[in-house]
Amino acid sequence: MIKVCLIGLGRTGKEIARVLLQQQDLTLTMAVCSPYSDKPGKDLGSILNGNDTGIIMKSSLNLAEQLENSRPDVAIDFTNPESTLDHAEILGRLRIPLVVGTTGFSELQQRKLMYITRKYRTGIISAPNITLGVNVLMVLTNLTASILDGYDCTIVESHFKQKKDAPSGTAVKIANEVLKGRSGTGVNLHELDHREVPIHAIRAGGIIGRHSVVLAGEFDKIEITHEAFARTAFALGALKAVRFICGKIGYYEMDEVLDLKNVILRYLEREANIRSQRFGGELSFPFPLTEEADI
Repeated sequence: MIKVCLIGLGRTGKEIARVLLQQQDLTLTMAVCSPYSDKPGKDLGSILNGNDTGIIMKSSLNLAEQLENSRPDVAIDFTNPESTLDHAEILGRLRIPLVVGTTGFSELQQRKLMYITRKYRTGIISAPNITLGVNVLMVLTNLTASILDGYDCTIVESHFKQKKDAPSGTAVKIANEVLKGRSGTGVNLHELDHREVPIHAIRAGGIIGRHSVVLAGEFDKIEITHEAFARTAFALGALKAVRFICGKIGYYEMDEVLDLKNVILRYLEREANIRSQRFGGELSFPFPLTEEADI
């Protein structure tokens, strides 16, 4: 049983709590909120509009002390960049792995998260969009941009009107996938500038999250879209990340949680098998495939 601490009880945090309470292999032992909210001291169930859970909301002001008492195996943070960095430092000192769903990090803040994993030899998963589907979209975008490198690319992202960061952290990552796909094997991550790819941000109503990548040529176009219908999609992604990071050290992103590199390798192996069956002869890849193959 993996003991989980949840930090942040906003829209997504509440849904994560609901889904977490239904799991057989995970147990929510601690829930933390802003000291400036009216939640500290209340039973989590009352915040979720359900039955009492016995989990009393804690203020983040004394987070270190609360963590020492609860000793969770993994923490999930859905707050804001500044608060997440403070929490990550405390969790790092206690060697408690962290799943970060917070969005809006600057590159410097992202580097600070990476530094914390090395400083304290702890584990962090950083996922500005933690849904499983949007991470598949990123892989498809990279591959499509590589194949259709002469096509114009535009990203359109839509979220609820209260969302503060625009463009979204996910849209920025998608733009970087476009640039990586077009850079071939000589990509330098530190030279990527997402502003080279046009991003249109829509903030309206209660839209949970929609990202579309449009690649248009002179005579055709391809559009790749992911849309979350419910925040349950974020919750399921967060719990998959919890199961992955428990007991690990290092800095990870969702593509590693989903093992996407091996998914692509298995696809290539499957296609090679099909080629062999269709044309006869020994099984072979269309190119040398090694552990270091650049895909």
